[in-house]
Amino acid sequence: MTQDERTQALERLLPFWDILDEADRALIVANAQEARYAAGEQVRGQAAECLGGFVVLEGMVRAYLVSDEGKELTISRLRPDEPCMLGASCVLHSIAFDVLMEAEQDTRCLLISPAALEKVFEHNLAAENWSLNALVDRLSDIMWNMQQVLFTSFDKRLAAFLYEESVRTGSDAIKLTQEQIAKHLGSAREVVSRMLGYFAGEGVVKAGRGQVQILDRDRLRKMAV
Repeated sequence: MTQDERTQALERLLPFWDILDEADRALIVANAQEARYAAGEQVRGQAAECLGGFVVLEGMVRAYLVSDEGKELTISRLRPDEPCMLGASCVLHSIAFDVLMEAEQDTRCLLISPAALEKVFEHNLAAENWSLNALVDRLSDIMWNMQQVLFTSFDKRLAAFLYEESVRTGSDAIKLTQEQIAKHLGSAREVVSRMLGYFAGEGVVKAGRGQVQILDRDRLRKMAV
């Protein structure tokens, strides 16, 4: 990606671009780099730095938490053209927990170094304020997911997840393994397998190798509420 292409992408995708002066824009462009990640690969920054800010250009990134027992819970899924500051814990010190990032598909991102962001935020409170507000929005996602885990039965959560995936992809074939579904929902593969078996017995889905085929969308939607 050339410097002009980086500039155009940042101008289009960074919501606070218009409130930056020329020096700050030049600093961000100079410290932004394209990065590619294979499906399943961890999205990381350089060396020991935190990730910093980034925008997904192609593919999808899963942001998730891991419990002490190793159980994973997806808190957000970042799609193309979505800027994210969840990886900027060394810049936005309000982030007091570790958020991990994984490429859910082959993914291309534009990374902005934490050092550049920190310099910009030091004297541009409006840009920092946007980033903090964006973080609050992501924290709302986390709270919603935690609420679902604590207070919603697993059959409803699984039905809602499968239905939403079908709507998002425009397909009745959900191309995720049972292990991947379990990670998204903060559960165990065995629990997902048993519940899919129940759904299959009801004629709602058909579980296959590496995917789940939805057979009755209307009933699946009703099971989710």
